[in-house]
Amino acid sequence: MSNESLTSQPLTEHLAELRSCILISLAAVAAGFTAAYAFIEPVADWFFAPLIKVMPKGSHLIFISYQEGFFFYLKLALAAGIVLASPVVFVQIWRFVTPGLYQHEKKMMLPFAAVSALCFLSGAAFGYFVVFPPAFRFLLGYSSSFLEPMPAVSEYFSLALFLLFAFGIIFELPVFMVFLAKIGIVNAPFLAKNRKYAVLIAFIVAAIVTPTPDPVNQLIMAGPLLVLYEISIVAVRFFVKKPLARSEESRC
Repeated sequence: MSNESLTSQPLTEHLAELRSCILISLAAVAAGFTAAYAFIEPVADWFFAPLIKVMPKGSHLIFISYQEGFFFYLKLALAAGIVLASPVVFVQIWRFVTPGLYQHEKKMMLPFAAVSALCFLSGAAFGYFVVFPPAFRFLLGYSSSFLEPMPAVSEYFSLALFLLFAFGIIFELPVFMVFLAKIGIVNAPFLAKNRKYAVLIAFIVAAIVTPTPDPVNQLIMAGPLLVLYEISIVAVRFFVKKPLARSEESRC
């Protein structure tokens, strides 16, 4: 066999693995989409609840084009399908990563996938139950007798979905840090030493992500980031005694 075929075969296998992971993830999202669309009215009621609770009595959401309501339900079902399929998607992400790792590193796949899904869902739940009420209360606080809020469905959907996924991704911080520590990029002393930079970055991220300029809502965002950073230090110190050795003998 030629040297070219020897070097191309791993790439071919890697691309085939990527294709398999994508197809399985898409199938899981499609199944989640179908399940969500079958119960789209309760899902929509749940999705709108944080805004409805703080809107003035008699107010309601509107859509300003004929097709907007229809496409909103489709997009909401797709977003719900992604959330429902997130455990499968995270398994496929880690499955795609593991071929480039050593045998003892591959043992981390299922624990990391399970914890990743749990952190993502926890972050989305935090955004929905903790951040949404004060944020939308603040945004609607400027209504008056001559300034009536009439939020559009598409605008609420875009903002709420951005916040839900942003918090979901942010809550992945401990998992990401443990993974970096496992492969020897960071360690607990390094994270503790650079805590001051983490505080600065947390408030910068909070200022960018939060939909309101008031300091209370930004603290609601920055606070969990700082707590997650401290959890990351503890998790790295507890779960990573030393970086995984990289030796040719450990490859599968």
